[in-house]
Amino acid sequence: MEYRRFGDTILVRLDPKEDICGKLIEVAEKEQIQLAEISGLGAVNDVTTGVFEPEAKQYHANRFQGTFEIVSLTGTLTRQDGNAYLHVHMSVGDGKGNVFGGHLNQAIVSATSEIVIRVIDGKAGRRFSEEIGLNLIEF
Repeated sequence: MEYRRFGDTILVRLDPKEDICGKLIEVAEKEQIQLAEISGLGAVNDVTTGVFEPEAKQYHANRFQGTFEIVSLTGTLTRQDGNAYLHVHMSVGDGKGNVFGGHLNQAIVSATSEIVIRVIDGKAGRRFSEEIGLNLIEF
């Protein structure tokens, strides 16, 4: 991984075998980011996403392995209990045009990935909602 900061924007290049979520957390901690918007693209070969079931208040994970292009990667970076907290969704497409996605749990880069982190001047945290079953953004 390499990254550079340009004012309020950080451009990250990830390399093969790197985990997108882990590297974004690493950058967030090094740069002491409190609040940011995330977007990106690239190629991955091992992706786990989740879909939240509100009635059961739980995620159901789906793992996809193969050759995929990131169709969309978008989300936020906040803090919970002082630690960087990612809330990112990802869609990936295969060679036949099928698209899979959801809440991103893990994505391993196959060739490269380019992520833009736009740091927002401010702070937002997370708190767990018993009613909903999720860590909600808190201002």
